Amino acid sequence: QVQLVESGGGLVQAGGSLRLSCAFSGGIFSIHNMGWYRQAPGNERELVATITGGGTTNYADSVKGRFTISRDNNKKTVYLQMNSLKPEDTAVYYCKSSRPWPSAAYWGQGTQVTVSP
Repeated sequence: QVQLVESGGGLVQAGGSLRLSCAFSGGIFSIHNMGWYRQAPGNERELVATITGGGTTNYADSVKGRFTISRDNNKKTVYLQMNSLKPEDTAVYYCKSSRPWPSAAYWGQGTQVTVSP
């Protein structure tokens, strides 16, 4: 069973940076597409960034140029480097893994990111 454990969240001032990590276990990491999602109070969960097993990335327009997703297949870890943080980035950030076949998706427990004005 795949398990995902996020870390790296916290409180930061606007303009600051944080790096989130998501440790993967219980499966073949290299074949999983990985992603970061976030959910602010009262809002639906939304995509932040994704990265395929081959390293192709995709970003939400709201974070392009500020956030960078990356993965280390040897460490079975995916990262989200967040720069120039804004108060509107405040949310619980979730890691998601998606196995292409047989199809399956897994979520981490989430990590809180709070950006103060």
